Amino acid sequence: MTTIPFISDSFIAENCDYKTLVEVLLKGFSNTEIEVPMRHHHDFPNPEEKVDSTLLLMPAFHPGNDLGVKIVTVSPNNGNHNLPSIQGIYVYLDAHLGHVKAILEAKALTAARTAAVSALASSYLSRTDASTLFMIGTGALATNLIRAHASVRPITKVYVWGRNPAKAKLVCDSLKEYPFTCETVDSIENTIPKAVIISCATLSKTPLVFGEWLQEGQHLDLVGAYKKDMREADDTAISRASVFIDTYQGGLKESGDIVIPLQTNVIKVSDIKADLFELCSGTKKGRTTDREITFFKSVGHALEDLVAAAHFYEKYSNAK
Repeated sequence: MTTIPFISDSFIAENCDYKTLVEVLLKGFSNTEIEVPMRHHHDFPNPEEKVDSTLLLMPAFHPGNDLGVKIVTVSPNNGNHNLPSIQGIYVYLDAHLGHVKAILEAKALTAARTAAVSALASSYLSRTDASTLFMIGTGALATNLIRAHASVRPITKVYVWGRNPAKAKLVCDSLKEYPFTCETVDSIENTIPKAVIISCATLSKTPLVFGEWLQEGQHLDLVGAYKKDMREADDTAISRASVFIDTYQGGLKESGDIVIPLQTNVIKVSDIKADLFELCSGTKKGRTTDREITFFKSVGHALEDLVAAAHFYEKYSNAK
């Protein structure tokens, strides 16, 4: 029996070039042959933690080529146990004969594709001269998002905020070799005016970014708040901005940053300018003026996992 290749987090992290991965994802969102069912989202009790955990199942098919499914758990309190909140695997298969081509660790795969999606959106939505980035959150995604945004925009200065200042310092220390300076900050309100791109990746249930703080020309990239009762930005922020989402399929149903303003009539579905399928295919435009505030909400999509898994599988096969 042939041994199934196992592609580790370390391989993915070491072989992740964000400029290339952004281009791969652009092609993926432009490919009309990839089929993606709605992902399965199951909250389940976690009695010891007194907060629900979540099981996510994310399938995608490229008929005649490949298919895959990501199996992920999200445990919000895992930071208390020195474990990542998101854990899982990706099963990558042959779409013709159905055999498993590889199993990939999902931590690095998810971080890489999520960060690359934010950068892909930024390439349409942020100002082309954006040189300052504010990273809110210090989890596993933080360094990936910073690197990804810097692959599509000329970032020279990065600010990092986290509830734990020591973790914010670790994020900055890990990026010393990159061609931008990075410093920790202790105030979100005071730092937002300094940044052209604001990226937020947290598990916050209440807004951290308030619309009254936003400046003309800024781009807001919201990556966390993956459940309907979570929010990273308030009603004023979404009301002041041109709103974009990664996909209508998940974006309209899964995150409080979109669901709550829709439910309370702060915005209507027709107010959402485009999703990534429309931006990447050129059927709709992104930023139209330098003064516009843009708002991008990412909830994740199985197409991203399939395209990224195929990319890293090819790298792994070529490295053997």
